[in-house]
Parts: sequence; structure tokens; C-alpha cells
Amino acid sequence: MTSFSALNELASICYAASRENGWWHDINTGKIRGAEAKPEKIALMHSELSEMLEGVRVGGNDDHVPHLTAEEAELADLLIRAFDYAGKYHLDLALAVRDKLAYNATRLDHKPANRAGVGGKKF
Repeated sequence: MTSFSALNELASICYAASRENGWWHDINTGKIRGAEAKPEKIALMHSELSEMLEGVRVGGNDDHVPHLTAEEAELADLLIRAFDYAGKYHLDLALAVRDKLAYNATRLDHKPANRAGVGGKKF
């Protein structure tokens, strides 16, 4: 994979859909929210991860989109929220993902032998 530009395109798509549906509007004033919304939006991403974990624990299909597993649907929700956030705050996901993958490939603490060692990053 050499092109990451689709990530920024997905961010634009998700943000546009979210904004169109009023998810960035203050429910009391109708104004578009700014940086003060960051903690709430990050918490919502976290909640999607928790729902995905529950989908893995319980198994089965999603209640709303039954041809998807609960795991798939919640992961999609997480990605939608993450792309929405990136679109709102003009984060360059293409650059960030590309550069983080390159950096992580060089990290000694990501190598299997080091992960398995004392204090290593193992589960």
C-alpha cells in the first residue's frame, strides 16, 4: 500500500455526513461546536471500542445492521467517529498513518523478542 490519501477523503466524507446530521451543532444554540467538543468526541470514540469489546465477548450480529457482526459494526462506528473528528479538526491522517507505520517498523519495543521480554509490550 503506497497511497494513504483515501484516509483524508474518508475524513471529509464522515465529517460532512456528521455535520449534515447536526452532530456538531450545539443542541441549545444551534451553533457549530469547536475545540470544546474534543473531550466529548474522544469519549465517544472510546465508547465505540467498549461496544466492540462487548461484541467480541458476546458475539452475534449487530441489532441495526444484521448482516454485520457486532464487532464489525462497532469497529465501523469507531472509524466513522475517528474520521469525523479528523475531518472537523483538519488532521492529516494520510501523513500521520504513513509516518507512524514507518516509525513503528523501526521501534525495538515492537520487535517480537523485546515484546516477549520482561516489561515488554505483550498482552
